[in-house]
Amino acid sequence: QVQLVESGGGLVQAGGSLRLSCEGSARIFSNYAIGWFRQAPGKEREFVAAITVSGGGISYADFEKGRFIISRDNSKNTVYLQMNSLKPEDTAVYYCNADRNFGPVTRGEPPPEYWGQGTQVTVSS
Repeated sequence: QVQLVESGGGLVQAGGSLRLSCEGSARIFSNYAIGWFRQAPGKEREFVAAITVSGGGISYADFEKGRFIISRDNSKNTVYLQMNSLKPEDTAVYYCNADRNFGPVTRGEPPPEYWGQGTQVTVSS
């Protein structure tokens, strides 16, 4: 049973933008914090951004330096990751996750309750 579905990935030139979406069930979005991770080939999965249930708490990875914006629309059961000024090193599979607590969606440990299947982002130079 699929609980989280990512979309919005694709191929973009360096300097461009993409908006990723993470859509899930109403049960998840009314009770769960949501996070984004990414995994590049040959590298470990790393934290990107996370948002609390209400949207009042947000955390970003240091590498983003203001380029990414996470937001959520609980009426649409969707969390967005707006990515601007993309760089080739942003190329990765991007995953969203969900957990009742904020820690797991930022650290990945303990494992969040749900993970999506991922969406590929490729940034060409």
